[in-house]
Amino acid sequence: MRKVVVIGGGAAGMMAAVTAARLGASVTLFEKNEKLGKKLYITGKGRCNVTNACDADTFIDHVVTNPRFLYSSFGKFNNWDMYDFLEQQGLSLQIERGDRVFPASNKSSDVIRTMQNAMDRAGVQWHLHTAVHSLWMEPWKEPVLPDGQSAEEGTSGSPEGVIASEKSTRKGRKIHGREAHAEKSRYTGACRGVVLENGKKIPADAVIVATGGLSYPTTGSTGDGYEFARSAGMEVTPCCPSLVPFDAVIGENILCRELQGLSLRNVAVTVSDEAKLLYSGFGEMLFTHFGVSGPLMLSASSEVTRQMHQNGKPLPLVIDLKPALSRQQLDARFLREFKAGANRHMKNVLGAVYPSKLVPVMLRLSGISPEVCAREVTRGEREKLLDITKNLPVTLLRTRGFSEAIITQGGVVVREIDPASMESRRVSGLYFAGEVLDVDAYTGGFNLQVAWTTGYAAGNAAAKKGTE
Repeated sequence: MRKVVVIGGGAAGMMAAVTAARLGASVTLFEKNEKLGKKLYITGKGRCNVTNACDADTFIDHVVTNPRFLYSSFGKFNNWDMYDFLEQQGLSLQIERGDRVFPASNKSSDVIRTMQNAMDRAGVQWHLHTAVHSLWMEPWKEPVLPDGQSAEEGTSGSPEGVIASEKSTRKGRKIHGREAHAEKSRYTGACRGVVLENGKKIPADAVIVATGGLSYPTTGSTGDGYEFARSAGMEVTPCCPSLVPFDAVIGENILCRELQGLSLRNVAVTVSDEAKLLYSGFGEMLFTHFGVSGPLMLSASSEVTRQMHQNGKPLPLVIDLKPALSRQQLDARFLREFKAGANRHMKNVLGAVYPSKLVPVMLRLSGISPEVCAREVTRGEREKLLDITKNLPVTLLRTRGFSEAIITQGGVVVREIDPASMESRRVSGLYFAGEVLDVDAYTGGFNLQVAWTTGYAAGNAAAKKGTE
């Protein structure tokens, strides 16, 4: 029976543990927190958006970083497989706007309980308050054949050497001379287990790192997995907060706190870097005391956070407040409102066009006095009002930190990971799953599905390696 150790009791870790145990492996999961699924508990505002019910092509289109890496694993365990898995475990689900899937109870704790029960039924041994200090690593050793020859020696010389090679086994799997040589050239080391913080060594045939990223560090996501990867000689890309709000100002110096709490629906936004379009979207956004947030801004952060952190410079955000109207149609709307309220002050007339909290800002940006009557507004002033309505300027100063980020962008470089098994291409027996990988997606259940999918792939491969 293969021994599998899983580091981390979040979405990817629990799925990996269940999958490996169901295939007959002896699985032990270590979680340093006081409970399982601590980050799962707060996702979806406590409701847990477990996945998205879109089709496969749409799902991959919503993966921002390294979508092609998921082709193999998603083909084996996709969003609908996860949907069926949870319902088979007794959790009722519901599909909401945007194909977002939530538990019918609207309680993230029910998702955690479902995964915990699935681990218990599969025979997973899980331990809380137990932190892993390091990986138990050994340099790669070439397999030795029963007659004492190396794998390469067994293929040279007489036919007897080839026969001996074909009869040899390692961990129950035939090792041919060429195969052993290929493995030698592929791996630089082997993971033999983990070392706990108390110094105890836990041997394992496979170790799955599912420790999360750096987002919401109070949930235990403190980058442990990146250090494990580096200690194994693997590359980790720079990490940035993603699906995160922005610090921002309106125009050049109007503080967003003037619009704090204002939610804009059905607006179109673009973020550019000089002439290059970085992001465009349509939907809902929110002004806060520090800047901008809401679904549109979280999605925008997925596209621009890496660049902002590398370059350290602000980016212009442009908001079309009335995307359903052409400039000509909007001008006709203004003329109707101005005619109907010809003798009223502009601060009162524009309440029919904009949310009341936005009116003073629009007047200031357009240079129109709040006290001027609508009939006194010049054509030039009206043109300026048209300009800022279709192109409201906001400056994105920086993203907020990891404590406010839903996910981490960056992580273990995926070219060093086998996309079908999630095993390291450098270290035999070492697997990675979930947010620790350099894979991320838009909001809407996509990132959690990446965790379920890669966790399943890692658990499946870790349990089967050498037994097929």
